[in-house]
Amino acid sequence: DVDTGEVLWARNPAAERPIASLTKMMTALVIAERHRRGERVAIGAKAPGVEGSRIGLLKAGTEVPLEGLFLGLLMVSGNDAAVALAEHDAGSVGGFVRQMNRRAQLLGLNCSHFAGPAGLQDRGNHSCAYDLAAMARAALADPWIASVTRRRSAEVPFPVKGGTLSLANNHYFVQRGLTGLPRARVTGVKTGLTNGAGRCYVTTARLGRRHLGVVLLDSPDPLRQVPRLLAAGFTTPG
Repeated sequence: DVDTGEVLWARNPAAERPIASLTKMMTALVIAERHRRGERVAIGAKAPGVEGSRIGLLKAGTEVPLEGLFLGLLMVSGNDAAVALAEHDAGSVGGFVRQMNRRAQLLGLNCSHFAGPAGLQDRGNHSCAYDLAAMARAALADPWIASVTRRRSAEVPFPVKGGTLSLANNHYFVQRGLTGLPRARVTGVKTGLTNGAGRCYVTTARLGRRHLGVVLLDSPDPLRQVPRLLAAGFTTPG
């Protein structure tokens, strides 16, 4: 239960697993608490060359709006945005990772450790379902993050051809809703995938007065499991 923190059902909730891009929930939380969307971010040499999912429009030596990077971090899981924001915040990726782990301690997370802002590393970058549920609750309690994770698309001013950065949320359920729950409104939060982590989903939704979430790590079938688990939750007396 996103509002109360009550755990309705759990299976191996304290098992530590690589978490891939679910990592970006903590990256977003640190940035949202320490920065404002109107800031400008200087792009260094490292961010444009980061592998994996990217905004793909960053050029070293330019300045871009922080808001566009923040949207790209959460909506398209931009690894380049994660690195650019990390360097903007702490001056280096290593310094930012220390901030992430410090914030995890303040949240009381017991099985979480971060090795990077994007979740590209499997070794040393891990969490568990209990911690990720707490992290998701903290993220959704921030109005800025909550306003981004539920969006299907966004267009913001950005120094590219045409002057606009167009983004579409890559969270399957944000885009398509929940099978069997047509009246539920998906509110986020994040997905992730690496070879070591498997398919990872943190999905939250509102139905009536209830706001529930599911955390799945290394799921064999998240497109089936997420709706079924949320449906079971919504039929549980609250």
